[in-house]
Amino acid sequence: MRRKIYFWREEKVSINEIAKRLGRHRSTIFREVRRNIFFYVEDKTLNGYTHMCAQEFYRRRRQKQQKVESVAGLKEFIINKLQSDWSPEQISGYLKHIADNGLYACHETIYRYVYSAEGKELKLYRHLFRSRKHRNRRGNRIPRELRGIPSDMLIRNRPAHIDLRKEFGHWEADLMMFERDLGKANVTTLTERKSRYTVLIKNETRHSNTVMGSIRERLRQFAKPMRQTVTFDRGSEFLYYTLLSRQLNIKSYYCDPRSPWQKGTVENTNSRIRRFLPRNTDLETISNDNLVAIADRMNNTPRKCLGYRTPKEVFGMSLQQRSNSF
Repeated sequence: MRRKIYFWREEKVSINEIAKRLGRHRSTIFREVRRNIFFYVEDKTLNGYTHMCAQEFYRRRRQKQQKVESVAGLKEFIINKLQSDWSPEQISGYLKHIADNGLYACHETIYRYVYSAEGKELKLYRHLFRSRKHRNRRGNRIPRELRGIPSDMLIRNRPAHIDLRKEFGHWEADLMMFERDLGKANVTTLTERKSRYTVLIKNETRHSNTVMGSIRERLRQFAKPMRQTVTFDRGSEFLYYTLLSRQLNIKSYYCDPRSPWQKGTVENTNSRIRRFLPRNTDLETISNDNLVAIADRMNNTPRKCLGYRTPKEVFGMSLQQRSNSF
């Protein structure tokens, strides 16, 4: 088939006509040509698709796909860690920087295995953060707006050093909602920006005094240097910021309308938590101990952004440094 594609392209036959002659969809032919374009160095006037190079590129890709199968112990290790809810990047980073077993596969190789025929048969995609059969683009959630926020609490006025993640004690918060017919219960997610340490809190309603009160009580358990600021979206459940400012001296900041990416740390955390708490979860069946177990699992999983250390290790390291300084 590649030989036919090559000669028909030399004859200036269109992609649509080639697809029609081969009985394939035009997108199939287009992808075949696009991923196998080859440029001749000796003669720059000759460039494009050739059947010989396309076959060689296909052979190389197959070699990479077969690496998981050919290296002894690699497939078993990958499957085991995926089932422990490690991401392909976490697995790859752990093998490269920490493990001493001689095994290695880049994260794209692991993704290819997950979405291979065998991977789909084992339903490994269910262990990925978003549990999707295909790697889709991320959608945007439109938050509810909160009016009347003091100008000094807008995120544009948040100190620049907070963005650098060099100081502990700056948190992001969000509310995880579930299907309406399952009740009004919800879960507050708190994530510390530098360590990615996560706290989960169950609320029976989404009233601001309930949500902010539970945040206050949870942050009260940390030393003052570890609870300096919290960044919220403009949901009405985060209106009662005075509960934090007056009693704990915690400064609150609010994102711009329809800009959840401005608190991307907690948004990313929520997408990870959805593996354990999908939208159809009945929170009546979820106890506080269950939430603590989920948070512990998140905090004990290595993160690429932390040099493949765990959030608990990084957060605990900060606590130890502060205790030694006194």
